[in-house]
Amino acid sequence: MPLNSIERSGERMADQPRQRNLKGLLLAGGKGTRLRPFTYTGTKQLVPIANKPILFYAIEQLAANGIADIGIVVGDTKDQVVAAVGDGSQFGVSVTYIDQPVPLGIAHAVKISEEFIGNSPFVLFLGDNFLKEGISRYVEQFTNGGHDSLVLLSPVSDPQNFGIAEMEGERLVRVVEKPQHPPSNLAVIGIYFFNAKVFDAIRSIQPSARGELEITDTIQRLIDDGLDVRSEAIAGRWIDTGKHDDLLEANHLILEDLQPALIGSHDEASRVEGRVVLQEGAEVVNSRIQGPAIIGERTRIVNSYIGPFTSIYHDCLVADTEISGSVVLEHTRIEQVGHRIEHSLIGRNVELHGHERRPHGYTLILGDFSKLHMP
Repeated sequence: MPLNSIERSGERMADQPRQRNLKGLLLAGGKGTRLRPFTYTGTKQLVPIANKPILFYAIEQLAANGIADIGIVVGDTKDQVVAAVGDGSQFGVSVTYIDQPVPLGIAHAVKISEEFIGNSPFVLFLGDNFLKEGISRYVEQFTNGGHDSLVLLSPVSDPQNFGIAEMEGERLVRVVEKPQHPPSNLAVIGIYFFNAKVFDAIRSIQPSARGELEITDTIQRLIDDGLDVRSEAIAGRWIDTGKHDDLLEANHLILEDLQPALIGSHDEASRVEGRVVLQEGAEVVNSRIQGPAIIGERTRIVNSYIGPFTSIYHDCLVADTEISGSVVLEHTRIEQVGHRIEHSLIGRNVELHGHERRPHGYTLILGDFSKLHMP
């Protein structure tokens, strides 16, 4: 899958020196249950944000910091990840795939990657995490600081649902998984820096009550063993894209910075307003596109309105329909829907047909291969 023309999030893909011995480890397994039915037939890390798979943003952020040796831990959707990422050459990196047949926890994914990591320090990046401003400052902090670990934190409104940091001043002293009485509102997000000492810590912990090796237990072991574990509250926007609203929010954030590029075509009867990307082979006929919005390769928009903060992926058809603030995946046909579709996620190979009646509006979450005739 070729890279598209969207400005890359947070960091430019300029030539960067290779970070000495620093490797990248991306997690791209898991079932994506919180995004169902959107992820029944596809991996959550390949759901696109602004027409680019979430996982690609993480790879690009690593590459932008000279981290060119990347391992990707994969599960039962391995074939999809391999088809999308390949050997990494499209990003200027080298990719090694590491099989995790059963999802037994983040720390387990690290454990089975020991042969790939060796004695190198590394960045652990959950593939469905989105950090708009990138990781450059944290790479520099870790590589220059000589720490055993650097744990990135972000304030959250619902700390009971996260691994939460307990602080003494600026020092991280404890990590608690989904506490009933949170010691702070600082969540441990899905981006971590470790050196090879982490493998001894993982070997010394036991599976949790849910049968998984927890990364929070691993971090706590490093702290308890007196190692140099630092934490940093991130300055920018972090989104865990594992839920529908969060994915739409991430799409919104990327499109805010969209640089217009009208590579595809639009006829004289159409109006293309604001920051709009028409990717190669896209065709707009007698329609209005109001940016920021992106229309994918070989997608046709006919007699329709595409509103702000909408991403429509490749090889779709939208005809006689209004869509705004939504994400539509590839090979989907949406025709003659009577009124505007808003704040919706529509999967791959969906067929959505309307009716002559005109309701006030629809909000939809449609999984792949859905077929729906609107009443």
